[in-house]
Amino acid sequence: MRLLATFASFALLSACATTPQDVPPPPPRPVDETTQVPPSAPAAPRAIGSVPAPRIMEGPGLGGIIREPAAVLTRRFGEPRLNVREGDMRKLQFSGQACVLDVFLYPLAPGAEPVATWVEARRASDGAAVDRLACIQALSSR
Repeated sequence: MRLLATFASFALLSACATTPQDVPPPPPRPVDETTQVPPSAPAAPRAIGSVPAPRIMEGPGLGGIIREPAAVLTRRFGEPRLNVREGDMRKLQFSGQACVLDVFLYPLAPGAEPVATWVEARRASDGAAVDRLACIQALSSR
């Protein structure tokens, strides 16, 4: 008896269900030539002087790193593991057992030598962020 009631309820529920029907797409709208926007001319290239200034990291313990050129950083941390150039940007990566330090260098004026503007530090094992100052100290004492 229960089995019959269960089948009956399924039958009633399935009767209420809707089935998707193939609905044809709406007809294409006619193109109105008067409202089309003509293609615009490509943007003029920006002059070098109009490039925004890089953001410079500030904070205690960053003296001797921020605003320093690559030569100063190499004397402090040794030869970088990576030296990547992209446009006028340069990234130096220093590594040791304690951490990996990425130093980003940008020119502060058009044509100027790139200097350190930002520093990131992480563990080499899993990439988790670590204290920048502790990493700087650990790599400076090598």
